[in-house]
Amino acid sequence: MDSIINKLTEIESAAAAIVQHAEAEKSALDEKFDKKRMDFDKELEADTQRQIQEIRDKLEAETSRILSGQSQESQDELNALQKEYDEKHSDYAHEILRRITEV
Repeated sequence: MDSIINKLTEIESAAAAIVQHAEAEKSALDEKFDKKRMDFDKELEADTQRQIQEIRDKLEAETSRILSGQSQESQDELNALQKEYDEKHSDYAHEILRRITEV
C-alpha cells in the first residue's frame, strides 16, 4: 500500500513539475509574443507617420502651387484693370460728369 502511495506521490510531483514547466514556457512565449507585437506596433506607427508626412508634404506643395497660381491670376487681373483705367480714365470721368449734369 505504501508503495502505491509513493508511486502516486511521485506521479503527482511529476505532474506538478510538468504543469510548472508548461506555465514557465507559456510565460516565456507570452513575453516573446508581446515583444513581437510591440515591435510590430512601433514599426507600423513609424510607417504610418512617414506616410502621413509624405501626404502633408504633397498637400503643402500642391497648396503652394495653387496659391502661387491664384496670386499670379490676381496680379494679372489687377494689371489689366490698371491698364484699362490708365487708358480710359478720362472717358470714365467725362461719362460721370455727363450723367451728373443731365439731371
